[in-house]
Amino acid sequence: MRKVMWRLLPLMALMFLVNQLDRVNVSFAALTMNRDIGVDAAGYALGAGIFFLSYFAFEIPSNLILERVGARIWIARIMITWGLISGATALVQGETSFLVVRFLLGAAEAGFVPGLVLYITWWFPPRYRARATAMFFFSAPLGNAVAGLLSVPLLKLNGLMGLAGWQWMFIAEALPALLLGMVVLRALKDRPHQVHWLTTEERHWLEAHVEKPRPAHDAAVQLRAILNRRAGLLSLIYLTRNMAMYGVSLFLPLILSGAGLSNSQVGIAATIPFVTAAVGAVVWALHSDLRNERHWHTIAAMLMAAAGLALSATLGASVWSLVAISIAAIGLYAQAVCFWSLPPLMLSGIATAAAIAAINATGNLGGFLGPYIVGITARGGTDFTAGLYLMAGCAFLSACLSFLLMRLKWDVQRSQP
Repeated sequence: MRKVMWRLLPLMALMFLVNQLDRVNVSFAALTMNRDIGVDAAGYALGAGIFFLSYFAFEIPSNLILERVGARIWIARIMITWGLISGATALVQGETSFLVVRFLLGAAEAGFVPGLVLYITWWFPPRYRARATAMFFFSAPLGNAVAGLLSVPLLKLNGLMGLAGWQWMFIAEALPALLLGMVVLRALKDRPHQVHWLTTEERHWLEAHVEKPRPAHDAAVQLRAILNRRAGLLSLIYLTRNMAMYGVSLFLPLILSGAGLSNSQVGIAATIPFVTAAVGAVVWALHSDLRNERHWHTIAAMLMAAAGLALSATLGASVWSLVAISIAAIGLYAQAVCFWSLPPLMLSGIATAAAIAAINATGNLGGFLGPYIVGITARGGTDFTAGLYLMAGCAFLSACLSFLLMRLKWDVQRSQP
């Protein structure tokens, strides 16, 4: 398993880091782009969130195609396509073109995260999945941190060759996705039996302990898996979590700017919550693996997130508010690494890929709802207190739903779907 981790997880983590970079860099572009193209806080919120509507629409078909054609080809396609469209964001000239490009970006990226979550089940036996998912998700908050460190300096290229700084930012930050897409085509293998860096004995052992390939199923079977009561409750848990996470992360630079920080200061300050969250999430996941417990770790993470967001809203624009947001970020990202260990425990057998995609797709609607709520409740376009309180409520609701999931005792080993 050490061989598998060292061979697969660094590449997967780098892929996810670039994914997060291209997903949230729009929040830093908003510092100057909104004024240049004539978009207000509500219009920006709609554009930032519409990405998740198309993500939702294309998520399940994308994940089903991945299971049929293999991870190598389909994930490479996803990365190359989103890289091209992310770079094309530099061409937007108003609210309409901004909305169109963001919608297309969501469609291009659909299937990436659940595809890699499914890929983990093909390579990691159940007892290793939380730590594998943690190392994979470790790069999600780091992607947000890298976005702050890279994006603000790129904004300073304003006027170079007649392009605005935010245009340079989108062009430069699209290149890693394109390059990594090419690497994936050469380096990624779909199944353990296809690699030569494991011995024959190791390949046989791994194949015996991971998810087996399943034949394609008809639409009725896939629909039953999607409408499974377990998948429904897991989707609601992830939906409310994502409302809180994206409601804050896609507005964090504007929140910090409203506190009186310069763009350079925003770039540095915005990295603090995400670096803290990256470390906290790994520690949380290791403890979850050590205890072999998922439910309470998921619940506690969301309670921490709710408390941090509520405290941040109460403290207002201050250094202590940034500390509170950092605490919330630990909870939000720690929840993800434990949460994604739950679906394989509850959704065994038929059309698991469709169910996992449905959970991620429905959950990612929170990426539309959260930022939109924060945007329309902002007072004067700079005071986000009401939005932070509402996002704290979403995190608390996610914790309550997670508690209900635990009490229902729906793990596969106790009952069948």
